[in-house]
Amino acid sequence: MSVDDVIKTIKIENVVASTSIASKIDLEYVAKTIEGVDYNKKRFPGAIYRLADPKLAVLVFGSGKIVCTGAKKIKDVEIGAKKIFEKLEEIGINTEGQTELVLHNIVSSADLGCVINLDAVTMGLGFENIEYEPEQFPGLVYRIKDPKSVVLLFGSGKMIITGCKSPEDSRRVVIIIVNALGDLGLI
Repeated sequence: MSVDDVIKTIKIENVVASTSIASKIDLEYVAKTIEGVDYNKKRFPGAIYRLADPKLAVLVFGSGKIVCTGAKKIKDVEIGAKKIFEKLEEIGINTEGQTELVLHNIVSSADLGCVINLDAVTMGLGFENIEYEPEQFPGLVYRIKDPKSVVLLFGSGKMIITGCKSPEDSRRVVIIIVNALGDLGLI
């Protein structure tokens, strides 16, 4: 497969972003007054608001911090944040001092379209940025410095890319992987 073919297989699996408001939030009040909010402080320190459309979870913490997770698109975390702000306003919680939504992690998958010899990858790329212990985990863990990310590469040719801050970073990581494996003659 060419670099362009592999890039076409990139699929965002999860987007994690956060924002916050200036005021403290009474999570028990939130759980009682907003339908669909789950709060059990013995299990988790935040209230969980699950949305069906878009499908994601919004974690609300007493400090005013809000984390959106589980989205498949960046636009969805923006919608999730907007919806929780609206719900908080509806129940009388001041949402002033909203901070900009910050992307923390985009998890993507991609497929090289061929079987990969992970032992050869380990030998070819060296041990500095690679962890590969097939008895412990069936994939190779490859740490990339720029963009800062971690790739889980499997013998099937499938990979999971974590730690990216944008879809463009995921694309850059795929290009790095394809070029490195191509240089080694492995794809």
